[in-house]
Amino acid sequence: MIKPFQLGSLPVSHWKNGGGETREIVNIVSPDAAFLWRASVATLQSDGAFSLFDGVDRVITLLVGGPLWLRGGEVNHRLLRWQPWSFAGEWPLATEGIITPGRDFNIMTQRRRATAQVKVVTTAQTPALNGVAFVLQGNWELAGERYEAESGICWQDQTPGELVPLSTDATLLLAEVMLR
Repeated sequence: MIKPFQLGSLPVSHWKNGGGETREIVNIVSPDAAFLWRASVATLQSDGAFSLFDGVDRVITLLVGGPLWLRGGEVNHRLLRWQPWSFAGEWPLATEGIITPGRDFNIMTQRRRATAQVKVVTTAQTPALNGVAFVLQGNWELAGERYEAESGICWQDQTPGELVPLSTDATLLLAEVMLR
């Protein structure tokens, strides 16, 4: 399965804890959990707590907005634009320092069954068999089609082939999921 998406046309839903909104890109279901892996883009309107997800690993990447802090327990992490950061879904984290609305990309995997790697790239890539490619800026060829900022593809159990930059400013968020 290779599925294209436009961020603006994805349905909006509320966070698990009701503290914000997200647009789900993909949700690969699991017979014994809410998902095997899922990816979404959340809107950051104001400071607040993250939803807790036991047994889940997360990677968050700030897409739009100023730097902010993720704090809780022993964690005191500065989240910067386009710099992915991994953390356990059980960690009681909250955002601090949101001044203007922003957005983040979030990918979650069931810890015992999958893992995700997220990177921001500007060169051609040949990704793993599961994942999401989200154009941050410029133009890209993804699975043989042209994509612009705030669009992309997700795929499962097959490779989309080579992902190719088509403009000098082309920047892509690439999330690859490896099943265990």
